[in-house]
Amino acid sequence: MKNKMIFGFHAVTSRLRHEASSVEEIFVDASRVDRRMQDMVAAAKAAGVRVMPVDSSRLDKIVGTRRHQGVIAFAAELALARNLDELLDAIDGPPLLLILDGITDPHNLGACLRVADGVGAHAVIVPKDRAVGLNATAAKVASGAAETVPYITVTNLARTMRELKERDIWLIGTSDDGEKGLYEADFSGPTALVMGSEGEGMRRLTRDTCDILVNIPMFGSVESLNVSVASGVCLYEARRQRLAKEAA
Repeated sequence: MKNKMIFGFHAVTSRLRHEASSVEEIFVDASRVDRRMQDMVAAAKAAGVRVMPVDSSRLDKIVGTRRHQGVIAFAAELALARNLDELLDAIDGPPLLLILDGITDPHNLGACLRVADGVGAHAVIVPKDRAVGLNATAAKVASGAAETVPYITVTNLARTMRELKERDIWLIGTSDDGEKGLYEADFSGPTALVMGSEGEGMRRLTRDTCDILVNIPMFGSVESLNVSVASGVCLYEARRQRLAKEAA
């Protein structure tokens, strides 16, 4: 199995915590001797992972950026669910999914994964084309969520959405001209939240396939929220409704 590159303390530490056996080796900045680095190196060595101190310039060349925080790991791909049917069949309770239509910024994708993990969403679904893909930058921004949240790539997003409908999963899209406000929508049942791209929003077919469109109330001078922030607002409203329903 081909190894993938992971960099940044959150991402590498998360992989060591969840699947240390999948980590082949870790390169660290030899000049960093702070407590954070010492703890990470100790955890790696305790798990039997080889740690190689190198110059920071070598890390820069490996990653192609200086934003690695002095730690890079090479590890096997985790066996998270990659098949949507397999994933849905294993879910206990109403599914909560996040569909991202054409996100092109890896920082936004990583932030969306992070919030999906935080809220307990069951998966993030993305189209194969016209999307950034789960690269090393997205994984770093995700701060470990790329290792815990199933990331499912589909060839035809509209068809996948129709298949979700056949499973009685409600498709709630977000749009400035949505017919309902966010807090009027019902997220307590099986739900897939559909978010559009950073600039253009959802594509027409994606939009038309949604069961309902909702808008996020805006009270200040800006017209809209960043896609990862909007995802967080909507997903946590879904979680709030589910908790309230369980407590009732």
